[in-house]
Amino acid sequence: MAGRRTRWGWLVLVVAAVVVWGLVTRGGHQPSQPRAGSPSPAPSRTPSPSLSSSPPGRDGAEPSPSRTAGGRYDPADYAAEVQARAEQAGVGARLVMAILYNEAYKPHDPALERAWQRYKPDAAFGIANMHRAAFDDTKRGRDFAGRRWDELPDDRDLAIEAAAWHLHDLAARLPARWTGPYTRDELLALGYNTGAANMLAFARGASPGSQARSYLDRLHDNWEKAGRAVARQP
Repeated sequence: MAGRRTRWGWLVLVVAAVVVWGLVTRGGHQPSQPRAGSPSPAPSRTPSPSLSSSPPGRDGAEPSPSRTAGGRYDPADYAAEVQARAEQAGVGARLVMAILYNEAYKPHDPALERAWQRYKPDAAFGIANMHRAAFDDTKRGRDFAGRRWDELPDDRDLAIEAAAWHLHDLAARLPARWTGPYTRDELLALGYNTGAANMLAFARGASPGSQARSYLDRLHDNWEKAGRAVARQP
């Protein structure tokens, strides 16, 4: 979760991560990472019984490159997972999808994410860019309580599930009424980006800083295509 200035910083950081990853590969310590376009190993995870059908790519068919961790990434390809996980968590699927679009500014390649995390241990992981503390708080009492934060880069459904429940927990902290000019979805997005305490301050009328404002602007920019992506699902 970052503002527009952080997005430009990531361009520099990714170059450094690529160099590090290349050094690791040449040194014989390359992680067991599938090549883009090849199927990823199925995660050792028991599907939630409340899901009525398996998301695309989990029925034995070979996933497309856009659905493979490390391949080309398009949040719209995960509309089925977004719909299912948002319904479980009781939050809007359009909001979850818009968050994924907001967080798609950096390369979501497991090797690159882990290479950068070695130099910045507090970096966010996964397609929803979740920090360790947020993930560990969110998973308590949930069906993914036994999962680890460092699994997020490899399991995009887990990243979506955690993001949906994190939004659920933020929504539970909102007051029944607020004086700020923001809608519920705008406040939840701001909470996802800046934390619950800042979200409540914005609900009381505080003005977001430049990075939070940039995040909200991108949410508005992504809102229409997020709606189109989830509308294609039954």
